[in-house]
Amino acid sequence: MKFNSFMKDKILQICLITFGIATIEIFLLAYPFGNFIKIYIPTTIFVLYFISIIFEYLGKKRYYRNIYKLLGELEEKYLITEIINNPSFYEGKILKEILEQTNKSMIENVNKYKYQQEDYKEYIEMWIHEIKTPIATSKLIIENNKSDVTKNIDEELNKVENYIEQALFYARSNTVEKDYYIKKSNLKDIVNECIKKNKTSLIQDKININTHDLDKQVNTDSKWIVFILNQIIQNSIKYKSSKIEIYAEQGKENIVLYIKDNGMGIKESEITRVFEKGFTGTNGRILNKKSTGIGLYLCKKLCNKIGIGIELNSIQNEGTEIKIIFPKSSYIDMK
Repeated sequence: MKFNSFMKDKILQICLITFGIATIEIFLLAYPFGNFIKIYIPTTIFVLYFISIIFEYLGKKRYYRNIYKLLGELEEKYLITEIINNPSFYEGKILKEILEQTNKSMIENVNKYKYQQEDYKEYIEMWIHEIKTPIATSKLIIENNKSDVTKNIDEELNKVENYIEQALFYARSNTVEKDYYIKKSNLKDIVNECIKKNKTSLIQDKININTHDLDKQVNTDSKWIVFILNQIIQNSIKYKSSKIEIYAEQGKENIVLYIKDNGMGIKESEITRVFEKGFTGTNGRILNKKSTGIGLYLCKKLCNKIGIGIELNSIQNEGTEIKIIFPKSSYIDMK
């Protein structure tokens, strides 16, 4: 709070007190009082008024400075009304009451939309689980009626399954902790499961998979890691890779899973944006795949949620390397 700004609000009061002092002085001149009285009374009134203004300014400045300090330290700034002290001046009490009422209304409004979002999320998850049944039935019919046509239909159903899985994990990405179970998992089993999920596409596109040094244990949720790895492999398939290499290295503080391909690679200027939501880059436009830019965004988001690292390096026209980093110190060692 600046003193100049504070005094501007007091201009009317100062004008009125000055007028009052001048009026008193005029009345004093009409009576045979000594000069001391004529000077003392108006001066005393003005000095006392000025002192009261100084005390008021210092009190309000200290109170509002404390509020600003608390506000700067708070991450959830809407909680400021819960921790500020009750002010000693009347308009401060009114302001605090207004803030409390506003904050209460805001929380109620946020909760309303939160419940609506939860309801919508539950519906999406229910719909995803329900849609899996007709897809599984369709695949069973295809299995019993194999032909070139049903083979093509099966490939499209696999794509539908992948998009459904992506939608499910996207819906759960903000509440990972509710569906995340840490246990000791073998990277070899995780990678093999992911390769099996993409077997048809890998064979059709004649992509060579080379896996080695994967017999390592990590403490994580294998379901979430399979999804993350699946998104990465699908990108390798989409962007014209003929070879994918997957292996792991044991470090002092972590285990790093490498996924390397020899596909189109990514422009150096675009590498820092690949984990942004909706970013498809030059390759997405060239291939006209109608990319959503959701896959790698979800990978990064889920990795952050479950406490593992993910890094991407790429050279255009040479290939891409992605590292998934499992830190030892982030998890309880499960025997």
